Order: sequence, then structure tokens, then C-alpha cells
Amino acid sequence: MTDTVVTLVGNVATGVEFKDSPTGGVARFRFAVPVRRWDRAAADWTDGPTSFYTVWAWRALAANLAASVSVGEPLVVQGRLRVREEEREGRRRTFVDIEASAAGHDLSRGTSAFRRVARVPASRGALSQGEAVAGLLAKAGAGHRPVRERAPDGGQGQLWESGPPERPGGRDGGPARAGRPAEDAAEPVESAGGGRSAARNG
Repeated sequence: MTDTVVTLVGNVATGVEFKDSPTGGVARFRFAVPVRRWDRAAADWTDGPTSFYTVWAWRALAANLAASVSVGEPLVVQGRLRVREEEREGRRRTFVDIEASAAGHDLSRGTSAFRRVARVPASRGALSQGEAVAGLLAKAGAGHRPVRERAPDGGQGQLWESGPPERPGGRDGGPARAGRPAEDAAEPVESAGGGRSAARNG
């Protein structure tokens, strides 16, 4: 089956949820993509209906997103489109995921300062993705904080019920991952049936 690769321009709708693992970090966040329409009466662009996507990232991209992205920031995300349906409480619901291969701040709406992440030589030992995120946050200050666990009512809750969705072999290599995300922070559509940056909005 041929993958459908899409490029989306929108805003970060939730904090980046990051989870470290022996095979590399994984992150997810909700991404809001509004439809822009020309309003002839106002002679200006206005926002139409907004579509929500769950963006997934792995390894270096996951760590860099967790250390670089905050709620409300404008991003450009490119990745594979995945659409799945699940039946919950007797209702058929459709969820749309993006398996990100690249992401960055939308520079048409602000400025961004890039900081290259140095690779650690094998002789010195490799840092885990969680340690890498902690190091990036220490350098950036308190501006960005990844969400490691999500509690639906302010109580204790796990980041994923059964792990991230299946991860096909990509350019970053590594084994496939299995499982489905917990959609506690999702706003699903109901059907009838390597580096980091810090954005400054202008």
C-alpha cells in the first residue's frame, strides 16, 4: 500500500506528551489545522472549521519536539497520514493520526532560533531520549516543559493505555512499535457510521 504523505500548517493544541523507552523516545500532541477563507466583505482572511490531528514522532524528532514546542505555537508538520475507526460506547468514531517525519515552526508567523544537537561519541556512551530532553530543557530554561503523563481529571493517568501506534521502518530505522493511543485528550471526528528551536510569535 502506498503511504499518503501530507504537509499540515496549524497550531499546537496540547502539550507534547513524551515517553522514554529502551528503543528510543516517542512523543505525541494534538494539532489544530484551521481552514483559511477569504472574506470579501471584510477584505481579509478568516478562520473556518478546524480539523484536529494526533501527531506522533519517534526518537530524535520526539526529543526535539518535546524540548522545543509549546501550546499555541504555529508549526509545519510533514508525515504519513493514518485514518482509523474504533467503536466506543456503541458509536463509530474516526481518528486521524500523522506519523511525523519532519516538523518546524511556521516562520511566516514569527521568528525561531535553531540550536543544533551535538551527537555523543559512542565511546562516551549514549544518552537516553529522556536525558537528552532534560539536557535541552536545562539549556532553554523554563520556557518549555513536555507532558509525561496525562491525568483526565487532575488525578493520576498514564500517557498511553497500550503504547503508541504501529511504527513502520523509516529513515530513522529501528523496530516497529505496536499498540494504539489513549484518546483522552483527543477531539475525534465522529462519522456517520535532528535539532531544536524556540519560537517567538510576531
